[in-house]
Amino acid sequence: MTETPADASPMEALLEILDLSDAGGAHTDEDIFVGPGEPNSPRPRLFGGQVLAQSLIAAARTVDGDRLVHSMHGYFLRPGDSDFPVTFGVQRLRDGRSFSARRTHAYQDGVPILSLIASFQVADVGIEHQQDMPANIPDPETLPTTADVLGGIDHPVARAWAYDRPFDIRHVGENLYFEVKGEHVAHQAVWLKTFGPMPEDQNLHRAALAYVSDYTLLEPTLRRHGISWDTPGMSVASLDHAMWWHRPLRVDDWLLYVAESPSASGARGLNIGRFYNRDGVLVASVAQEGMLRLPPGTPGLA
Repeated sequence: MTETPADASPMEALLEILDLSDAGGAHTDEDIFVGPGEPNSPRPRLFGGQVLAQSLIAAARTVDGDRLVHSMHGYFLRPGDSDFPVTFGVQRLRDGRSFSARRTHAYQDGVPILSLIASFQVADVGIEHQQDMPANIPDPETLPTTADVLGGIDHPVARAWAYDRPFDIRHVGENLYFEVKGEHVAHQAVWLKTFGPMPEDQNLHRAALAYVSDYTLLEPTLRRHGISWDTPGMSVASLDHAMWWHRPLRVDDWLLYVAESPSASGARGLNIGRFYNRDGVLVASVAQEGMLRLPPGTPGLA
């Protein structure tokens, strides 16, 4: 692991974040890796998608190269600190003829902040079907970028979202940064891709997709209740995260991220998403429950 330079581009920072160092596995039943925190972050809390992606990279380092991650189930246990590195302990649960299972714990200050189990599979053939991509979606090139929306705002978080993220994210329809315009519905779509090219490693592309999947997945819950990211006193956190990779993908080509929220209760919102490439191929699915606490008097608060 090398420290990410302060002047590194967002793409350079992403690749550095996912380039874990091997710390050796002496005196333990785990393979140990170390990854950086979130350099130059305007917020003290470590981004959950980063810890997910790093945990998957750590697990993939212990699996034969012909086995790709196809599913992952993780729980966020504690908030991470963006100022400090993260240690990853990988336990080799099983290696069968076609599948391998790994458990990864991410640690800071000696306690786990994430617990994850991932499954890897040798390429195989079988029956095929998929849910179709929604119709009449505008092309990403016709939509405003995050920099178009937030770039002129003199606030560290707004400028970080506009210029420091490695992904180009474009909402289909209205965004939720400051207000919720239009109908309060429990679904949305965004186009996304990395700003630069990625290496050919398919597990790296899949880990990067886990990274970006955490950016907007809570938004269908927020949109349904007319809640923007700018709501004073709002507290949100990812509680768990599950993901399934169905087919080969590239995060440096445009992907349509369609998401919906079937339920919200008990200060939690469930959100489910699907990723399609521009040819309409369903490449991955994701589900997450997030904590959502609102101050008393917030409109719509039960």
